[in-house]
Amino acid sequence: MNIEILAVAMMTGLATSLIGVFLVLRKMSMMTDAISHTILLGIVVSFMLVGSLTSPLLLIGATLMGVLTAYGVEVLHKSQRLKEDAAIGVVFTFLFSLAVLIITLRFRNVHLDIDMVLLGKIEFTIFERFRILGFDLGPRALIIMGFTWLLSLSFVTLFFKELKITSFDPALASVLGIAPVFFHYLLMTLVSLTAVAAFNAVGAILVIALMIGPPVTALLITKTLTQTLIVTQLIALLNTVTGYFLGTFLDLTISGSMATVTLFTFLIIMIIAPKKGLLGQAWRRHRQRNMLAIATLIRHIANHEHTPEAAEELDLEQTASHLQWRRSVYRKYLEKAMNQNYIAIKSQRLVLTDLGRRYIEQLDHDASLSEGRENR
Repeated sequence: MNIEILAVAMMTGLATSLIGVFLVLRKMSMMTDAISHTILLGIVVSFMLVGSLTSPLLLIGATLMGVLTAYGVEVLHKSQRLKEDAAIGVVFTFLFSLAVLIITLRFRNVHLDIDMVLLGKIEFTIFERFRILGFDLGPRALIIMGFTWLLSLSFVTLFFKELKITSFDPALASVLGIAPVFFHYLLMTLVSLTAVAAFNAVGAILVIALMIGPPVTALLITKTLTQTLIVTQLIALLNTVTGYFLGTFLDLTISGSMATVTLFTFLIIMIIAPKKGLLGQAWRRHRQRNMLAIATLIRHIANHEHTPEAAEELDLEQTASHLQWRRSVYRKYLEKAMNQNYIAIKSQRLVLTDLGRRYIEQLDHDASLSEGRENR
């Protein structure tokens, strides 16, 4: 176990997932995929100009390329000739392919390896140290990702209201005097900077996984934006720590293990989340079917109990055929309705209890309110 590698992974997860929340809310998740790949072109072009992989100009060039990607997507989308997802596909594939072509033609002997670009090698981050005046302050990636996380945290804290409004209702933001376009490009700049900072450590694939995975997972179990931001950070820590130990124990690629754990965390929450999970939704649909069937049975009794056909329609043995239910289904819902004290049996005839009558009155009242709202 190497504490420094784990620290780099945790800080990368915190920095990428925090800003990723707003991408998910704005339905721009695939923008992360585009930016995390097209920044390669910025790195390549900057390297062509300065001839050094350690120059800070590579960071600046890559960040500008990320902003250019967002701008290109916006221009194509606003032309109304392409939808946003198609615009992302066009810009992403063009810029990334151009970067790969340049690497292939111009830098065959330079260690710009495509596998490293996609998968990263977080294990090697401990060899690139950050030193000031001879003092070793730790891995360069840890310092950079820590600074990026603090920058993102400060940005979210200072502009929380503006980010919230522009993410959920850009039209309202314009009315209130908040410039949605300004905050869009400010956010894209920070996304690009975060993607570039994480790119060297974990590669493009894990940047996408960490930036999108924790937010979409958190949204399944949270109600407010503040809750989403906090839970997203906790899930990011869980994924990176679990992925690190899994990769170390099984002798696997740590970045790949973290991405896999991110997926499994999402799938588990998607299944067990109380309200938005698959099990919760299945349980609510089951309850709704039961309530509808019981309401149908009660309504049938209310409609016929004071009619000449009551003796036949409400006969304990014949009601199932009148409702066109199988007898097993009829017995099931009759038992449920009786257990809830909505229905009683008198002289082999179904009758409503006082609670059943109040239930019908409430249904009629709710139906009247709903019809009134529709008419308005």
